[in-house]
Parts: sequence; C-alpha cells; structure tokens
Amino acid sequence: MTRLHRWGIALAGFLLQMTLGSVYAWSVFKAPLTHQFHWATPDVTFAFTVAIFTLGIAAFAGGFWMNRIGPRPVAMMGGLFYGLGVMLASFSSHGLGWLYLTFGLIGGVGLGFGYIVPVAVLVRWFPDRRGFITGLAVCGFGAGALVTAPLAVRLIQLVGVLHTFAWLGFGFMVLGLVSGYFMQDPPAGYRPAGWKPSVRVERQRTSHSWTLHDALGSWQWWALWLLLFLNTSAGISLISQEAPVFSELTGASAIIAAAMVGVASVGNAAGRFFWAGVSDVITRRWTFVLMFALQIGLFWMLPLFTASWTVAIIAFLILMCYGGGFGTMPAFVADYYGAANVGPIYGLMLTAWGAASVFGPMLTATLHDSSGNYRSGLHLIAGMMTISMLLPILVHPPRSHKNPRSPIPPLVSES
Repeated sequence: MTRLHRWGIALAGFLLQMTLGSVYAWSVFKAPLTHQFHWATPDVTFAFTVAIFTLGIAAFAGGFWMNRIGPRPVAMMGGLFYGLGVMLASFSSHGLGWLYLTFGLIGGVGLGFGYIVPVAVLVRWFPDRRGFITGLAVCGFGAGALVTAPLAVRLIQLVGVLHTFAWLGFGFMVLGLVSGYFMQDPPAGYRPAGWKPSVRVERQRTSHSWTLHDALGSWQWWALWLLLFLNTSAGISLISQEAPVFSELTGASAIIAAAMVGVASVGNAAGRFFWAGVSDVITRRWTFVLMFALQIGLFWMLPLFTASWTVAIIAFLILMCYGGGFGTMPAFVADYYGAANVGPIYGLMLTAWGAASVFGPMLTATLHDSSGNYRSGLHLIAGMMTISMLLPILVHPPRSHKNPRSPIPPLVSES
C-alpha cells in the first residue's frame, strides 16, 4: 500500500509541476502584448524575468516554511498565488507595472512555493531511485508549455490576450490547489520495503544531513550554484524568445511558431527525466559536462537553419539540456548534503535560476534590439558554454568534520 501511496504522491507532484510549468509558454503572449499596447520586446520580456527571479527567492522561503509546517500548505499556497497572479494579469491595461506586479511578483511567489515542494518531498519518498525521481519531479514543469502554448494561442484568437490570462489563471488555481493537497512527507526514517543501499551507493552519498549553514560553508555549494546558473542562462535565453526566434529564422506564422514552442517544450520535459537517469549511470558531474558540450554545437548551428522542422529539433535538444540541469541538480544536492534539508539547501540554490532569468533573456533581447537579429546572441551563448565545461570537471564531494568517512571517490564511481 505504501508503494502505491508514494507513486500517487509522485503523480500529484508531476501535475503540480506541470501547472506551474505553464510559465514557459510566456513567449506566445509577447507578440499580442507588444502589438496591443505598443510595449517594447525587452519590457514585455521583463515580466517573465521578474517571475523567474521571484521563483528563486520564494523557493528558498518555501523550503524553510515547508520544514516548519509541512509540504501541503506550502504547495497549496503556491497553486493559489500562481493562479491569482495570472488572473490579475488580465487587468494589465493599467500598464507594465501592473503586469510585473501580478504575473511577475505574485505569480513568481506561487511558482517558488509550489516548485520546491515536490522536489523535496519525492527525494525523501524515493531514496532508492534518487536520480530517477528528481527527474520525474520536475519533468512536469518542463511539459507545462506543451499544453499551455497552443491553448493560449487559441484563446488569444478567440477572446484576446487579457481575457486569456483570466481563464488560464482560474484553471491554474484549481489545478494547483487540488494537486498541492496531496503533498506530504513520508514517516520518519522511511525506507522502501526490502531496499538496502549498496556499498557503492553509500560511498556516493554523504553519511549525515548537512544544515544550510554548513552547506554554504563549502565551496562545492557555490560551484553547484554556478553550474545551475550557467546551464539555465543558456536555455532560458531561448525559452524567453522562442516564438519570435522561430518566426525570424523560419518565417513561420504565429500558429506554427506556437506549435514549435510546444515541440521544444517536450524536450524541456524529456530532458529532465532523461538526463537525471543518465546521471545515475555516468555521474552528475559528467552529465553536466556532456550537456555543456552538446549546447556549444547546438547554439552555434541554430541560426544557420531556416527549415521549421530542423529549427524545432535543435531547439528540442537545447531544451533537453536545459531541463536536464533541473532534473539532475536536486539529486546532486541530495548526494552531497543529504535529503533531510534539501528544501532550504536546494531552495536557496534556485536563486541561480532567478539570476539566470535576468541575465539570459535580457541578454538575447538586448542583442536582438541592437543588431536586429538573434544570431549574435545565440553564438555568444555557444562561447559561454565552452568555458562552462571546465566547472563540472573540477567539482567533487565536500568533506566535513561531521562526515570523516566521506572520501573523495574516483570520477568513475561518483554519483
């Protein structure tokens, strides 16, 4: 019964993440908003930036709050705030400031509260499948745009962009509250029936639970923060501009570009699951090395193609790597610092996501406005990925006086 119970919680976590992941469909709102209100592209992009930046801060607060009062109320408040923020964005005729306050700030608080809960809860329910479950936990977030992008485009055509915010926000609120209700921690000391960690697994993981204070005292926490920032900056720079990038490169209509956004979002979701599983085999650090290496070629080649299907495939692969960072990093953190305090430790690390949401989208939007095309921005990201490859090669498990039997294992056996 417990086995079925934990998979039910995993399903609820997936649905909660999928609801919140609708934020990745933001690019389909940009053209209607700029055309209707004559706002500049970077100004509209900034609403998405505010939302993701706020997510990082709110995830840290939600992680601490969850440890005090439990995951259910935090998850439900996440669904409530996100849905409310999107609903209130329907009054954005008042100006850009209102859009930033509602979709960006209120919605971002909901995103952060809701995002951290399934990650922290499921890593405790599945100590036997840590990489697999952290990938699954965030897979739904990457899939959110797959459903939302085409639905939003159709609604915009029927009722306009502002009314679309109202209808979608109400739906997000309901789904977030219902799925958040099922979030709960396992009993203290829970271990799946019949499961005993192997000697190899024990060597790969810390033997005690680090506090946030202790984790911040290790240089490895900051290295993991930078890893997440670099990988996220690359992918989110494309996500924030997907529809206009696709239209510019291929000449696709708004409907075709939205469909391409949906195809690419499948990569975001699949990468979270795929790369997290790969990291169980080739180690977390070498997974990041491989993702960075792939992105060098992908970002360099993207502006060289004009066929819709080719551009969509390249974007799909880029977003696989982007999603792979989020699928792999929670297990990375749990391996290095233990599962008990993943909420606050990984929650604070998600400020890297917020920082990347400022750096990546504004970089590509500004370069586009100055050069008139996306080529220079995409090539610059390829260069950034070349340098980024060095960091995961250098990082290794932290030592602690509380964990004297935690040697630094060789690369081939680390996870």
